Amino acid sequence: MLSAARQVEEQEQAAVPLLGSKKGAGYPGCPGCKAAHLRRKNAPVPYKLLGFLGVVTLANCLPISVLYPFVYFMVKDFHVAKSDEDIGYYAGWLGSSFMAGRAVTGLFWGRIADKYGRKSAMYLGITSVLVFNTLFGMSTNFAMALVTRFILGSFNGILGVVKAYASEICSEEHQAVSMSTVGTTWGLGLIVGPSLGGFLAQPAEKFPNFFTRGSIFARFPYLLQALCVSAFALVALFVIPALPETLHKHHNTVKDEESSVERSEEEDQSIWTNWPLMASTVVYCLWSLHNIATPRFFRYGLSAHGQTAALGSQVLMLVRFAMLVTQTLLFPVVARLIGAIRSCRYAALITVPLLISYPFFNKIHNSTWTHIIVFSASILKFVLSVAAFTGSFMLTNNTVKQRQRGAANGFSVSVVSVFKAIGPAAGGIVFAWAQTRQDAWFLPGDHLVFFFLIVFAFLTFICTFEPFLPRSADKLMEEDT
Repeated sequence: MLSAARQVEEQEQAAVPLLGSKKGAGYPGCPGCKAAHLRRKNAPVPYKLLGFLGVVTLANCLPISVLYPFVYFMVKDFHVAKSDEDIGYYAGWLGSSFMAGRAVTGLFWGRIADKYGRKSAMYLGITSVLVFNTLFGMSTNFAMALVTRFILGSFNGILGVVKAYASEICSEEHQAVSMSTVGTTWGLGLIVGPSLGGFLAQPAEKFPNFFTRGSIFARFPYLLQALCVSAFALVALFVIPALPETLHKHHNTVKDEESSVERSEEEDQSIWTNWPLMASTVVYCLWSLHNIATPRFFRYGLSAHGQTAALGSQVLMLVRFAMLVTQTLLFPVVARLIGAIRSCRYAALITVPLLISYPFFNKIHNSTWTHIIVFSASILKFVLSVAAFTGSFMLTNNTVKQRQRGAANGFSVSVVSVFKAIGPAAGGIVFAWAQTRQDAWFLPGDHLVFFFLIVFAFLTFICTFEPFLPRSADKLMEEDT
């Protein structure tokens, strides 16, 4: 009898996950359980892992932003436009093709990450940069460039995966730090990418002493920048193995336990009926549509206030630097105090009066004060944008459990990619319309431009309140075990 009771006790213990240790041990062989110690309460911030994740994020961002300084000249070299006025039309298609591809496959890559692991999706995404970004640099006609950019976007939908992963390697009290890492490195990519593309495009023309007319870089004038981006992607590919897998994969021999896990997965709420997730995605999309036109309107504002193009570029660099500093040092503290919802809400609220006042800055007759006020307002605007974006990243992760987090982030990235694909065109229409209304009595000229931005900032603010966005989105859901 004693022996039989002992056997029953041992069987019951075998069906229960092992207690978390310093190494986060749980179910034997489960990578998610091994990494669980990273999320335990009062665990330190894993700065080393966040640094590695930043490298992967940067490798994902560079192919997007590197294009814009030379896209005009690339289209011109293809001789596809009948006139110089048509170059912008084809350049717009080329610029939007990446986002169009990402919009189609973002949810798919999220589901891949939920089924096979975060690192599997990262490997595929970074490998696509190595292959298709290099092919894009070797494009000899518009069709090849368009197709390779679209395929690159289709295979490189790992931004959602990275956002999901960032929330899974930090404890709840450090979620703002992990999300800020993604936002900071993404912002860094928006600075480094255009600089890299502008400097390395057409090297045979810019640096004839180093690249001769008969070299491969003369035949393919946009290959050098592509090789540099692909080289960084190769570095990221070697960094990924250092990242621990966070997805739970429980392969147990106890049939009752397997059935329990399967039932738990079936009972998970579908992301399509998850209202907090949908509401968070709406907030993300509204702010993205607001933000996608901001740089163009920002340059317009500088021009309207008498700034030169060179000075405008310097201000943009200063603004982006301020954005990185704020994202890294200030936002984690603020988000910990007020939460993700209020971070988005207050950022959108402060943006409204800021943009209302912007067209009136030219009433200041002292040019020195005009410069100072315009620069300060622009820096504040970009800082607020960072807060809203990072807050929306946190909301998306908070509204689903871990086994759905890849799909949820993939879905949000897909929808936002649609907005980013059509946003520049919509902003361009408003911008052109404003030029024809310089003497209108209602919203003349630049007043119409900034009204366009104000509308979407105010809609973002409204959508952060209940019942549209539940308060539950402010707290991270309990992790899978």
